Amino acid sequence: MWARKVWRLRMSLGISEAFDLRPDYIISVIKDTRAKLVGFQFPEGLKRKGPELAKKVEEATGAEIIISGDPCFGACDLDRTLLDHVDILFHFGHAELEDIRLSNKVYFIETRSSVDVLHVIEKAVPELKGQKIGLITTVQHVHKLPDVCGVLERMGKTCVIGRGDSRIAYAGQVLGCNFSAARDEDCDEYLYIGSGDFHPLGVALSTKKRVLAADPFSGEVREVDPSRILRQRSAVIAKSLDAQVFGIIVSSKNGQKRMELASSLKELAKKHGKESHLILIDLVTPDQLLQFKVDAFVNTACPRLAIDEVGRFPAPMLTPQEFEIVLGEREWEKLVLDEITEEPV
Repeated sequence: MWARKVWRLRMSLGISEAFDLRPDYIISVIKDTRAKLVGFQFPEGLKRKGPELAKKVEEATGAEIIISGDPCFGACDLDRTLLDHVDILFHFGHAELEDIRLSNKVYFIETRSSVDVLHVIEKAVPELKGQKIGLITTVQHVHKLPDVCGVLERMGKTCVIGRGDSRIAYAGQVLGCNFSAARDEDCDEYLYIGSGDFHPLGVALSTKKRVLAADPFSGEVREVDPSRILRQRSAVIAKSLDAQVFGIIVSSKNGQKRMELASSLKELAKKHGKESHLILIDLVTPDQLLQFKVDAFVNTACPRLAIDEVGRFPAPMLTPQEFEIVLGEREWEKLVLDEITEEPV
């Protein structure tokens, strides 16, 4: 979980102050709905802001706030238990995924960033080699893309912003499990605005194009190199080539549950004379899988698990695409990171 650890470190250093939690909007919604019991759900890096925000909202509304203490890694990961106990739930740090909306009781607070991105963009432009530049970012910076386009165009570049599929709320937005806004776009290379490596690495592997990452918090500009990830995935595949028994992981989280895919992989295993078992689980951790005696796992839950937790599971953890390579159904050259998208990758 190295990418998540970086995120937590950045938040602990005070970078969370740069994100708008929209307290006035929250207070307004609570008053309008007359909610008495209200849930807050934060991603890991913003949890430290929970008590302070809860105190402010309780004093302004008289409502009682319950803060979810469970891990949260995306809009796909709504706290359904908390949702059952509150009048309304505020989910922080992610944009809504229309295809998994559980209830009109859920309000998404996207925590847009107020940090200046233009200084790092100006630093990045001389490093760009192409003419047509595809812009990608997370929901925290997506509102800054028009300004970024202006900088690029003033410096002689052409700006391209992809729409993405129906799971993407905003043009140019990428998720840890969906890079569709960067796919099939007519551009020479991509410029990613944000922190961490996972999103730009995913775009590089998905598009096979050069990706430059510009971090507005650190001011760092770097070219993304997917070779380390490819070496890791190659090792996982190699360890699984002789596997005879596979555990196929299925998430019980609404936004991650891909039972149809898991069932098709089980059929594929059967076709090749392999034994496989479907394992339904909510929070997938190495400890949770210790008791399953299989030769390898196949992950259909959050696509980041196999990458972030590489080497920590009791048996090799394959993505669905890697499982196809192990069975000879896909060529190594066609390996991409797993995604949750409208169309299979």
